[in-house]
Amino acid sequence: MIETVRNAWKIKELRAKILFTIVALVVFRFGHSIYVPYVDTDLLATTFAAYSSTILGYFNVLAGGGLATASVFALSVYPSINASIIMQLLQVAIPALERLAKDGGEEGRKKLAQITRYVTVAIATVMGFSYYVMLKSQGVLLRTGAWSGIVIVLTFVAGASFVTWLGEQITEKGVGNGISMLIFIGIVSRGPSAAMSMVSGVINGTMAWWKALLTIILFVAIIAFVAFITNAERRIPVSYAKRVVGRKQYGGQSTHLPMKVNMAGVMPVIFASTIVTVPSTIAAFFTPAEGSFWAGFVNVFSQGKPLYIIVYVMLIFGFAYFYSAIQFNPIEVANNLKNNGGFIPGFRPGRPTSDFIAKVLNKITLMGAIFLAIVCGLPQIMSNIDGMAGLSVGGTSVIILVGVALDTVKAIENQMLMRHYKGFLE
Repeated sequence: MIETVRNAWKIKELRAKILFTIVALVVFRFGHSIYVPYVDTDLLATTFAAYSSTILGYFNVLAGGGLATASVFALSVYPSINASIIMQLLQVAIPALERLAKDGGEEGRKKLAQITRYVTVAIATVMGFSYYVMLKSQGVLLRTGAWSGIVIVLTFVAGASFVTWLGEQITEKGVGNGISMLIFIGIVSRGPSAAMSMVSGVINGTMAWWKALLTIILFVAIIAFVAFITNAERRIPVSYAKRVVGRKQYGGQSTHLPMKVNMAGVMPVIFASTIVTVPSTIAAFFTPAEGSFWAGFVNVFSQGKPLYIIVYVMLIFGFAYFYSAIQFNPIEVANNLKNNGGFIPGFRPGRPTSDFIAKVLNKITLMGAIFLAIVCGLPQIMSNIDGMAGLSVGGTSVIILVGVALDTVKAIENQMLMRHYKGFLE
């Protein structure tokens, strides 16, 4: 990876793209140091510590700590991500959007991108208002008038819109996927503080040295495991029949159909984490009476508890199958192979081919779901050990970090290949 970046730096055009990406990421982090007006940030940081096990704490980690300080970029890329997910689901449900995506060409993609931006602004407005209501209920606002509320909500919306634009600029003029890079830098920015906290804990005696060593070993093992599974794929052999068009002969070669083991990526984990943290999130705003049924329910359903982990893993499996079904359509793939003269050896084109692809898809989706359950469930189990509670969202963060890093390096290598650069192949 380091050698690839070093070779890319020697190419003027790629060097400019890398520098643009770095500058954009610096601007993104700088925005987290600018706070919205009328908010007592010190009191908010103290209050937000109680939300560490809720969905707000989960989003705060992935957003680089912006929610805990009410920064301009507090909403980060979540409105954009939610808008993209909604548009993907709508393309499955609404035929007009599906035709626009598949048959609309460049003009259709531009229309979908424009609609997605409008949806992003709408979601950012709802999220910004909800966050403002939370700030008001917690008593961290210095002014509670209607005008101050409008200013705060509009600031959040403007920040989310700018982050979306910044991500698009990175994708167009920089290296890698812009939204993914912003999530990546948000998670990485919390690394130094976590490392210093561990070191100071060992020095002060509040954390045993073997627990720190175990945390490091587990972190490295998860990184290696995630990197291996992320690159793993099931290759289905595909052959193309020979055909003569004019005086030229086409086809006759063999290739393969790649299917990633973790086709759903980190989305099942994000969806599952959002749902399982709902009880603790509600309890943070409406504290149940001590000894009541709801107090016991929230206690049993808190992070690291057996019921929480079981439901968490079950949701990961369910969303893994759901998202894979949305992303990959065996019938469509089989029809494309048939229309292009391709076939899978041993299976007739059409229904037999689609059934075989669907069977393979179910198998690799199961393996991908098991992988996600291990990577995200193991830190939850380890968080029950005193001094290791910070591992609760470690699996999700590692999946995102490794995935974005590998995709970015692959994007750099592809651009180097297009320029016939041989240095990184030596």
